Amino acid sequence: MAGADNDGIPVEVVEVRVKTGIHGEVYQVLCKVMAGKDKGRVIRRNVKGPCRKGDILLLLETEREAKEIKAR
Repeated sequence: MAGADNDGIPVEVVEVRVKTGIHGEVYQVLCKVMAGKDKGRVIRRNVKGPCRKGDILLLLETEREAKEIKAR
């Protein structure tokens, strides 16, 4: 869990994969972890709100990964 001295793990958006959600407000992105025990690992996450390649996000944890969204 994140405490007062642990504000998050920085990740860089490498690729924006798909827009999802009822109104297209959620993006599925590939992120490269920049620090911590998973440094260098590329993970898939869902991000609510606008984002683009090169953005830096702060995640509270990097263990979970989003399931890939496939077109029907």
